[in-house]
Amino acid sequence: MARNVEIKARVADMPRIRHLASEIANEGPWTLLQVDIFFHTASGRLKLRTINDEESELIYYHRADQTGPKTSTYVRTPTADPNGLRFVLSAVLGELGEVHKRRTLFLVGQTRIHLDEVVDLGNFIELEVVLRDDQSETDGEMIAAELIKRLEIRREDLCDGAYLDLFGASQVRRAADE
Repeated sequence: MARNVEIKARVADMPRIRHLASEIANEGPWTLLQVDIFFHTASGRLKLRTINDEESELIYYHRADQTGPKTSTYVRTPTADPNGLRFVLSAVLGELGEVHKRRTLFLVGQTRIHLDEVVDLGNFIELEVVLRDDQSETDGEMIAAELIKRLEIRREDLCDGAYLDLFGASQVRRAADE
């Protein structure tokens, strides 16, 4: 499985954080409209993600629900039939809910910076330091800590869990453009 070290934090001033991210980014920004449908699992999280109504992938991941840098292991697989896959997964596992967001993506070296505008939840930043096979979790945590400083992310703004957890698992989100 692939690994990354990630953080998530609330953002009070999106124009400021967007400016800071653009100053340090090697690539981007790209705007992605994403819909994540979460399914019940015995462990970890399983979601079907659609991006810009054009491509979809099934993502399984496992990470601790804690604030600050945390390691996530994950596997992603593209799907050409997201509606059929959703039908099967919903019938077998049941759906937890949906999250709709507008994501602005920047790349800084091996780190993905996500500036997320989550429908009915607010604005967030996520850092995902994608680890190479030869890198330790400590390496990723050090990179994340440096970016936290450079992006002026405050410790009190750090979040744990997935966006769906911040809503409450029983709520279903509506589309951003409806």
